[in-house]
Amino acid sequence: MSYAMIQDRPSRSFPEGDAFLKDAVAADGADIVILSGAAFVADAGKTAILIELGNESLAEHIGDDVQHDNVLGFARYRNGDDAPSQLVELVRPAAASNAAVDAATALFVQAGLEVVVSADQIGRIINRLALPKYNAALRFLDEGLATQADMDLTCKLGLGYADGPIERVLRGGLARHYDVTKALFDTYGTPSYAPPRRAVVAHHRAPGETPTDS
Repeated sequence: MSYAMIQDRPSRSFPEGDAFLKDAVAADGADIVILSGAAFVADAGKTAILIELGNESLAEHIGDDVQHDNVLGFARYRNGDDAPSQLVELVRPAAASNAAVDAATALFVQAGLEVVVSADQIGRIINRLALPKYNAALRFLDEGLATQADMDLTCKLGLGYADGPIERVLRGGLARHYDVTKALFDTYGTPSYAPPRRAVVAHHRAPGETPTDS
């Protein structure tokens, strides 16, 4: 199945040099169109139109009122500035057809990726599950529960994690962690999503940011 990439910004899911980009074709001849930052235009003639998401809802791009059965959202999971993982979260709105979901899934699987399907909710699956754990670890570090090394080692040896929660957040970037947690906290108001102190500091000290009294 042929696919096109239309980009108005660099894709976090498929950055420059990613093998997925080499087989993309022109949009006119593609069965599936993938939008990265480009404006959404409905096209019932496409098998699927895939809109790359950050934390936001797919509805922010297509609206809640008009229903499109071939439009889906997606995000390839990345831990901050790490390289993209092999996991794609496919966002399925209520109106999406099975044909569109099956086609999008087959496209990503053919590219060697793993696909999970989530509802159109801000944060989707991974961030809503994992961010409270990362935030808790950072708060425990501030409270003096244990050192970073001991907490990370505990999670790796005791829970079988590939890497510890604090080393993972630091590697991905505390300022980016702030952006992701702040978006979820603003949406849901759940205390466990509130950006921890170290992420707030990193955000205000990031290039282009001006520290405030908040």
